[in-house]
Amino acid sequence: MLGMSSELVQSEDFAHVFGGNRVLEPMDPFAMCYGGHQFGNWAGQLGDGRAINMCEVVDVNGRRQTLQLKGAGPTPYSRSADGLAVLRSSVREFLCSEAMHHLGVPTTRALSLVATGESVMRDMFYDGNPRYEPGAVVCRVAPSFLRFGNFQIFASRDDTENLTKLLAYTIRNDFPELAPGSPTDSFGGDRFEPEVYAEWFGEVCRSTAEMIVHWMRVGFVHGVMNTDNMSILGLTIDYGPYGWLEDYDPHWTPNTTDAQGRRYCFGNQPQIAQWNLAQLAGALASFLGDDLSPLQAGLRAYVETFNQQWHAMMASKLGLESFDKETDEPLIEDLLGLLQLAETDMTIFFRQLSLVGARVDGSDTADALEVLSAAYYRTEQLTDEVRQKTSEWITRYRQRVALDGVDDITRRTRMNRVNPKYVLRNYLAQMAIDRSEQGDDSLIAELLDVLRNPYDEQPGRESFAEKRPEWARHRAGCSMLSCSS
Repeated sequence: MLGMSSELVQSEDFAHVFGGNRVLEPMDPFAMCYGGHQFGNWAGQLGDGRAINMCEVVDVNGRRQTLQLKGAGPTPYSRSADGLAVLRSSVREFLCSEAMHHLGVPTTRALSLVATGESVMRDMFYDGNPRYEPGAVVCRVAPSFLRFGNFQIFASRDDTENLTKLLAYTIRNDFPELAPGSPTDSFGGDRFEPEVYAEWFGEVCRSTAEMIVHWMRVGFVHGVMNTDNMSILGLTIDYGPYGWLEDYDPHWTPNTTDAQGRRYCFGNQPQIAQWNLAQLAGALASFLGDDLSPLQAGLRAYVETFNQQWHAMMASKLGLESFDKETDEPLIEDLLGLLQLAETDMTIFFRQLSLVGARVDGSDTADALEVLSAAYYRTEQLTDEVRQKTSEWITRYRQRVALDGVDDITRRTRMNRVNPKYVLRNYLAQMAIDRSEQGDDSLIAELLDVLRNPYDEQPGRESFAEKRPEWARHRAGCSMLSCSS
């Protein structure tokens, strides 16, 4: 990632710096101020309460990257909190950000995980049962950690001067192709023509849509899609109470705080992202003058990009060469409904579907049902009605696949490039946490190695692809999480 040697990473100096105990020259650490809508309501000023930007570096590809420590101590925005993080949440962020990267999902990265040796008091579910947990610090890496909320806070204060400066900085550094050569200087910073802000907003809308499509492809649920947790680069940011869809349930949310309203459940994520973009548009309105139609065009671009890429993504998950609205839309919609009739593991189902042969006549689906049975959690839910509907869908699917004229091996290879065998299942992350809290980080290392090649079969590691065990169905950290970190 940054070209650091293994000797350096294992050194005591590295642990001191990336554990937040030492600042090197010419580092000038800072925390950022931002606001945000939390669960649909304006929360006012928030800010980096436990995150500290250390410095900017240039990676092995020549791209500028910011290094940010999470859990290194209090900042001006910590309010009454300690600014620390516990091992539990740090392991989850470290593993998930790397898992997402190797799945091909736009994301911040994790450079390091340092155990501090200190104990941190946390009430995991805010239920009056605090306990001491081991502390840790994660180093995040991204070209920029700017969020929608960084722009919202200045707009909420009518602070045009600083909002102008922030927009100019963002466009010049992260979207240089949009920056005009000779901006006029006003309001204490570079003031661009309205169309530049409109183009920038459109780019943010499109990259956000692409990110959400990837989330839906792999079954990722962010859990707390507040506007202060939305990256202007379309990166997945802030791995808090996230979760991975195991049994397919579009209404599932991993966040206990969201359990009643389910605002941020899996199926709502596309709509919530659009709502969040609308709030960002509101922060930019004064820069567009009297004509706000370009901002509305940006929001339409989000919808168009999402719809086009979502349909293409679902077609690729089914191994189809392209998406045909007339035939494929009902095929996809019926499948998503079918997955909810019995408790079905989403990841395993699509992986197993690649093994279903494309028999043109579709007369016998017993073999296909047997192949897909590996994805079901409770076989007693496979009633005659469910089996019949599944058989009918398989017949339609086989007929559609046959139209492409692609052999089974080619189709299987294509499907296995977009349908992962390995994801960071909630129970696997918890098992790694349990061991690490006892001083054994071997499972973290092994999981990380498995997740680097999520689309490969990896013989001998099949246990990491198994369905959620029964003990994890209602286990804290597996089925329910909180924002506590």
